[in-house]
Amino acid sequence: MAIALNRLGALEAAHKLQRRELTAEQLVRACFARIEQREGTIHAWTALQKDAALERAQELDRGAVSGLLHGLPIGVKDLFDTVDLPTCYGSPIYERHRSAADAASVAICRAEGAIVLGKTVTTEFASYVPGPTRNPRNEAYTPGGSSSGSAAAVADSMVPFALGTQTAGSIIRPAAYCGIVGFKPTFGAITRAGVKPLAESLDTVGGFARSVPDVALFASVLMRDARMRDLAYDAKPRIGMYRSLQWRHAQSETKEAYAQAAATLSRMGARVEEVALPSEHAALVQLHADVMAYEASQALAYERLAHGGQISPKLLAMLEAGARITAEEHIRNLERAAQARARVDNWFESHDVLLAPSASGEAPFADLGTGDPQFCRAWTLFGLPCLHLPFATGPQGLPVGLQMVGRRHDDHRLLAIGAWAHQKLLEAAGGPDIGGSHVWPRG
Repeated sequence: MAIALNRLGALEAAHKLQRRELTAEQLVRACFARIEQREGTIHAWTALQKDAALERAQELDRGAVSGLLHGLPIGVKDLFDTVDLPTCYGSPIYERHRSAADAASVAICRAEGAIVLGKTVTTEFASYVPGPTRNPRNEAYTPGGSSSGSAAAVADSMVPFALGTQTAGSIIRPAAYCGIVGFKPTFGAITRAGVKPLAESLDTVGGFARSVPDVALFASVLMRDARMRDLAYDAKPRIGMYRSLQWRHAQSETKEAYAQAAATLSRMGARVEEVALPSEHAALVQLHADVMAYEASQALAYERLAHGGQISPKLLAMLEAGARITAEEHIRNLERAAQARARVDNWFESHDVLLAPSASGEAPFADLGTGDPQFCRAWTLFGLPCLHLPFATGPQGLPVGLQMVGRRHDDHRLLAIGAWAHQKLLEAAGGPDIGGSHVWPRG
């Protein structure tokens, strides 16, 4: 049976579009059909532009192939400025806001032929308070946050790729809860121009897709790194298994996935070793929280000072706490983070990548919030590239996986090993074969 067009992965769809075996209009219509079928349940979008998207698709179909993303539909988190759609940052303060220009990452995607279908739900200023989005695997549960709508839209086959951001765990955790691939690159590797800031030394642009090669295609465009279009990998990776000092909060399904991954990848030829847990890492969750609070109080100074009554109590409390941290304290916090990061960098002398929990376990119920980012905070603080790999399920039948962490600016190796490892983990779990499209076609 032929796969529905909206379920095509980004790379497979790109191949068909480049070869003119599929039209952009066909793909866009299939995605909107899925949105119309499911949006009333999932609530992934804040704004859609069907007519404009179809007009752009028809224009692309009439002309020459426009770029690597020619005709691919995408979703854009409502933290990114867009010239043709409202940008509200998840806040009533910006209910009628229209941006004068696209965020740079949106402009780059469009220039390579991507078609923006709409804006996806974000939590309030990419922080705590959830929007209406539900987990496509089970609507009683949260999709995670803050990139709630982007993760849900990709997981529900509404689009093959969506842009997101991470300041604590806002890409990796939603990817984990929704059972898709999430990629947070090295800090600063993708421009943040035109993205509403929350914490200047933490905010990172990344995205979601349904396989590692899919997300790598978009990363190759946004990071201007052609190596990411060839993820062929035939070495035996050195994988460090890192439980983290938050391990006591890991639920049984995460512990089982961790053990399963170690056994499977070792059996497949990887050198797998446990990484010692430095005692200083016990303080990293709070250190990240303090850095985030200080910088958020600065970044959202206008909103806090002029519109405090329209900010949720939880976010306002964080901003006020951050405003009480002095510049001297913040500098010391940044120095402590840099020292810890330098020691972690040394781990990559003996390990190519690390494998660690993405979240404590399955997604919690939606009325409990978007989940806890504690397993992501340290990696975001360090600015390391992270890749969520879904391959298991928990007791409620919801997705479970792990995140793979790479050396700074070694994103290509992370993605290549991640593609290899993900395929092996899925094979061991009896999942789908995604190994046929790891390389962009030549010639």
